[in-house]
Amino acid sequence: MTTPLQPAAELAAAVSKPYPNDSAAYRTARTALLAEEIELRRRIERVAAQRRALPLGGEPPAYAFKDENGATLALADLFGPHDTLVTCFWMYGPQRERACPMCTAFLGAPDVPVRDLSQRVAFAVLGRSPVERQLAFARERGWRNLKFFMTAGDDFARDYRGLSPEGDEWPALDVWVKRDGRVHHFWASELGGTQDPEQNPRGAPDPTPLWNILDLTPGGRGTDWYPKLAYPVKG
Repeated sequence: MTTPLQPAAELAAAVSKPYPNDSAAYRTARTALLAEEIELRRRIERVAAQRRALPLGGEPPAYAFKDENGATLALADLFGPHDTLVTCFWMYGPQRERACPMCTAFLGAPDVPVRDLSQRVAFAVLGRSPVERQLAFARERGWRNLKFFMTAGDDFARDYRGLSPEGDEWPALDVWVKRDGRVHHFWASELGGTQDPEQNPRGAPDPTPLWNILDLTPGGRGTDWYPKLAYPVKG
């Protein structure tokens, strides 16, 4: 039996405490916001539970990948000892002089915690460039823990929405599971093109700190939030 949840407004009122010199107006507004944040957290939990309950997706075709040693691997080989694999296809194909800044911002975030993530799941970065090229960029950025693989051909990228029919690259985040020795597609972010007017495409929730931390600030993301590969030195 599910334990009934205390109404968010009541819970917020019970835990809301003023910080030094808070005005009454600030604390009232903050308590109302806290109730909304509680509701959002609960919604995120409900969505996560619905995601975990998905039935198995389709079995992928027999794709091939190259590792940093030049060995040819199947998708099943990328799981290692785990039954779950998270893959991130990033926009760093051979036609690109530099990697996509947004993909770079995304991959910089899990480079350290991937050591913790990999205690439970495998995590692989897939790209169309040779692994040595991907690794050279990774080392330039200071990344040390992510594992990179090259897609052998473009079938994987086309089938799993990392490459448009016109040849444009797109990022793709996918989750795969292995059941009874067979690989199944479990989940992918399918939010591209679903953004509301005057919004940028993003996940729900988006795993990138660039979105989430800036959303905590009064200025939000503003209009110049898009990341760059290098920034001028200030002061």
